[in-house]
Amino acid sequence: MGFGLVAAAVTLIFLYRVYREPRRLSNAVWLLVALGFAGLWLLSRLRDTPIPIDLVVGFFAVLALLLTLGLPFALIANGAVMWRREGHRLANLLSLLAGLALLLLYVTTVYTIAFVRNPWVFASVVSMVLIAGYFAVLFTAFVLYSALYSRLGRRTRADAVIVLGSGLIGDRVPPLLAARLDKAAECHRRATAAGSDLVLVVSGGQGEDEDTSEADAMSAYLRRAGIPAEAILLEDKATTTDQNLRYSTDLLAAHGRHGRLLAVTNNYHVFRTAVLSRRLKLPLDVIGARTASYFMPSAFLREFVALLSEYWRTNLAVCVLLGSGAPLLALLATTNG
Repeated sequence: MGFGLVAAAVTLIFLYRVYREPRRLSNAVWLLVALGFAGLWLLSRLRDTPIPIDLVVGFFAVLALLLTLGLPFALIANGAVMWRREGHRLANLLSLLAGLALLLLYVTTVYTIAFVRNPWVFASVVSMVLIAGYFAVLFTAFVLYSALYSRLGRRTRADAVIVLGSGLIGDRVPPLLAARLDKAAECHRRATAAGSDLVLVVSGGQGEDEDTSEADAMSAYLRRAGIPAEAILLEDKATTTDQNLRYSTDLLAAHGRHGRLLAVTNNYHVFRTAVLSRRLKLPLDVIGARTASYFMPSAFLREFVALLSEYWRTNLAVCVLLGSGAPLLALLATTNG
């Protein structure tokens, strides 16, 4: 009964926070806590059923172990696919690097437990495991809430749509960016059918390895898709998501557009864009276009790293706290010994 009450209370807090402001990163943590207590409540209810609770606990323990042990190999395999299909940039190697890091942590932990008797080495490994666990919990919360958030605000009615750039191949729109533009074109067709004069802002500057600005290439793509040129505004200076949002809203304001705004990006990028729009105090919704499944692990890792960097002080403090506990215990044990 206790777990049920706590689960209900935490769920109500989570729902209230989402109602007040769904673009908070902390909502992800509240969601994971609510799910955790709900799971404990369901587990406690098994006592009133003929199902052996030990069997259920054992099943989920084995399942969790298999998933944990298989995760590094799955990430490494995904990293190999990214290397082959998307090129050798660091951003495309995140899943490979994460898989190798996890595998190294597993091997180090097993070796230390089996063969090492030095308390300082053991304490260091414990600290690494705790810090890795912290990031694993945060990443799980981030992925779960990102999936939920992408379904919360699927409103496509707006007075203007901002299409965020994601890079070109020379002067060609790659599939990732094409998915965003197709989504924006779909929004424009729906608005036109409803009698609205929706404006599309294509946002993106020119990179060093690009033959033209993203905005020019995106505009050309939309015109080929049947969107009239007068319905397209070009913002060709932005090089980051922050600038995409700020420069585009300034451009719309200069053209007298102050109504409902909608940003279009890929589905893995929706939540971070929403968090950023909140920090910039921009009243806009975000919707996502589909992304190839093989691209998702690296993409979510990249988004996660970007969010961590924006809250680096909090994460650094938690890592110091988690990392210092085991060495302090080792120091006490050595001193008393």
